Amino acid sequence: MSSPAPDPRDPRPLTGGPLSLDLLNTRWGVAEPHDLLRDRAGYEVWLSSAGLAGRCPADAVSLAATRIAREAIAAAAAGPASPAPEAVAALNEVLDHGRIRRELTAAGPAEAVEVGNPAWLAAWLAADDYLGLLRRNPDRIRSCAHPDCVLFFYDDSQNGRRRWHSMATCGNRAKASRHYARTRGGS
Repeated sequence: MSSPAPDPRDPRPLTGGPLSLDLLNTRWGVAEPHDLLRDRAGYEVWLSSAGLAGRCPADAVSLAATRIAREAIAAAAAGPASPAPEAVAALNEVLDHGRIRRELTAAGPAEAVEVGNPAWLAAWLAADDYLGLLRRNPDRIRSCAHPDCVLFFYDDSQNGRRRWHSMATCGNRAKASRHYARTRGGS
């Protein structure tokens, strides 16, 4: 399945990718921090970029639930191979708001997401997506290796050795910094 086209209003340096990591990437910048979920307008942009507009409510309650999910996923992603007990509990609290109902239909097996309160749908979908990444390969959930970057990505490279969210930005900055240090140190 392909990722939805990002909303042209989305100002983030990295969009798309797995839903859970895309939610984490609604915060970016170290020297100048940004938060797309600071208000409902930004939340609507994220829902649109994530392909959830029209499927999930865009009200203040949903925004609050999605912020809770973002914090829970961030805590779990801080140690994906062995998350802290508090991170596990926080993520499980988000997951308690929904479930996947499986059934047999005339067309064959089917699955439907059910949430007790629709305001938790985007939050639950992101938390469930994070579990899917953990099932596939938790070692491929990465934060960018650049010290001034807070973005996350799922390393889907063939050799699994990707270090930067983007070679064009953070990777090149790191290479330029190393080159500068070498040439300046040699003169």
